[in-house]
Amino acid sequence: MKIVLLLAGGAIGTLARYALAGFTHKVYSGTFPMGTLAVNLLGSFIIGFLWGISESKNISPNYRSFVFIGLLGGFTTFSTYALETMNLVRANEIRQAITNVLVTNIAGLVLVFIGFFIARGIINQIR
Repeated sequence: MKIVLLLAGGAIGTLARYALAGFTHKVYSGTFPMGTLAVNLLGSFIIGFLWGISESKNISPNYRSFVFIGLLGGFTTFSTYALETMNLVRANEIRQAITNVLVTNIAGLVLVFIGFFIARGIINQIR
């Protein structure tokens, strides 16, 4: 059952990534990889938020695997981020490459914590 949940989560996450990145590329037409950045930052916030919720709830290991490994693993994409950063370097867009690395990593970590603390605040309000 766990394998089926991982496959389903990965498929849903991949389709969601494709949709959000595609939408972002329609709105933003520059050379900066804004679609991948949007996906990775949103995924960082979501995983922090769900982590905050899951710590206080009894959530089954299968459901955790579906969401954290399957869905969010299929949604976010480190390999695309790395390739796009390398392509910026190859195109001599060094400032954009550095911006991509800094924004993705720093904002990603900050958003995990923000998501976590928002979820914890909501849970504390419900209690």
